[in-house]
Amino acid sequence: MDALSTNAPAEQAIVITADSPRRFINRELSWLAFNTRVLEEASNPRHPLLERVRFLSISAANLDEFYMVRVAGLVDMLPNRSTMLSDDGLTPGEQLAAIRERASSVMAEQQLVWATLQGELREAGIAVLEAKELSEAERAWLETYFIDQVFPILTPLAIDPAHPFPFIPNGGFSQLMKLQRKDDKRPLMALLPLPPQVDRFVRLPGPAIRFLPLEALVAIYLEASDLGD
Repeated sequence: MDALSTNAPAEQAIVITADSPRRFINRELSWLAFNTRVLEEASNPRHPLLERVRFLSISAANLDEFYMVRVAGLVDMLPNRSTMLSDDGLTPGEQLAAIRERASSVMAEQQLVWATLQGELREAGIAVLEAKELSEAERAWLETYFIDQVFPILTPLAIDPAHPFPFIPNGGFSQLMKLQRKDDKRPLMALLPLPPQVDRFVRLPGPAIRFLPLEALVAIYLEASDLGD
C-alpha cells in the first residue's frame, strides 16, 4: 500500500472569484475585531497596570459607541431596506445576528479581564470592594455619604402600562429595580438612573486605596430608605 494513501485528504482550498462578495470583509465585524485587539492590550503585562485598566475602559466605551452608531444604523434599515446587501453580501438582519454573536464574546471577555485586573489591583494595593467586605465603621461612613450625597438626587421611574417607558439618557447608567407595594404587596418595576453628579466609585476614608461601586452603595442602603414608597 502506498504510504501516502493513509494520509487524510487535504482540505480543499476556498476559491473566491474576482466578483464574489466574499472578497470583502464586513466592516462591522472588522470593527469588532479591531476592538478585540484594543481589549487584548488590557491583558498585556508589558503595560503598566492602570494603563491596562484604561485599555479595558476604552474597549467598553468603543463598544457603546459602536452600538449607538453602527448597530443603530442597521436596525434603522430593517423596516424598509431589509434586503439591501452589504459589500460582502449580508443583509442588515444577517449582519445584526453576526454582530450579536461576536459582541457577546467581546463582552464576556471584558468581564473576565476585569475580574483578572481586580485581583492584580488588590495585589498592588487598590481594592474594588464588595458589600460583604465592609467593616462596621465603613458602613456607618457610607450611610452618611449615601444620605447626604446620593439619596437626595435619586429618582425612580415607574415601568408599567400606565406610563411611557422612561427616558434613558445617552451614556446614562441605571439600575432596574423590582419593588413591592407595602399595602397590597403588588409587584412593581422601576428604573433608577444613577446620578452622574457623584463619583462612579466611592473612595472609602483611610490611608488604604479602597473603592465601592456606586451601584453597590445604592443596593446596600436603598432598602432602608423610603425611596420606593
